[in-house]
Amino acid sequence: MSTDRSHIVKSYDEELSRLSDLISRLGGLAETQLEQAIEALQKRDADLAETAIQHDHKIDDLHIEVDEMAINMLALRQPMAGDLRYIVTGLKIAPLVERIGDYGKNVAKRAVALNQMPPVKPMYTIPRMGHMVREMTKDVLDAFANNDVTKARDVWYRDAEVDDLHDSLFRELLTYMMEDPRNITPCTHLLFVARNLERIGDLTTNIAELVVYQVEGVLLDSNRPKTDEASTTIIEPDNRTEESDK
Repeated sequence: MSTDRSHIVKSYDEELSRLSDLISRLGGLAETQLEQAIEALQKRDADLAETAIQHDHKIDDLHIEVDEMAINMLALRQPMAGDLRYIVTGLKIAPLVERIGDYGKNVAKRAVALNQMPPVKPMYTIPRMGHMVREMTKDVLDAFANNDVTKARDVWYRDAEVDDLHDSLFRELLTYMMEDPRNITPCTHLLFVARNLERIGDLTTNIAELVVYQVEGVLLDSNRPKTDEASTTIIEPDNRTEESDK
């Protein structure tokens, strides 16, 4: 191999490594933001919630950096086979991780509001759901980094547990609201928190599907049973409002 050719190959490998590192950093920021938002909710720490909210700008900037690098590599390097699939998958995963960050920011915003109100019982149940989706986020990004389809499928199946927990919380919160009107405002905030966490779980399954398709070229069954539709449509409109508030 000529010196010039060796230099080109080395440079290309470095770019692939950098792209992988950027996606890992993007995922790490989203995980940290979500962890901070849940802790702020649990500990009633408004300062920590504000810190989590501020992380969103860093996530957005890194998402742009991933997109620009991946597009440049596609245009200038003309990758083939496995490298092409990896770069395209990274390009698709980055916006999903950015959306996870948006939902984490939404949770932090609700934590700020809830910290100004007396605590209600479900406050101690929701952190369990938060920790579940944070672990799913971490595991699915590890699966992408390591081409680990077993771990990706595991995340895909674990989302059913998140859906079940969300459905249970929804009914529990409605019960509290009917029992005492003073619970309506804090429980409404918690409904939105639960919905945002459930959506993060959905996004991790989207990433898992991309990982499996990248490695094996097969699509996972998109008809896996989801949570009760009635428990999600009631609070969906405000969630869209939150997502647009960037």
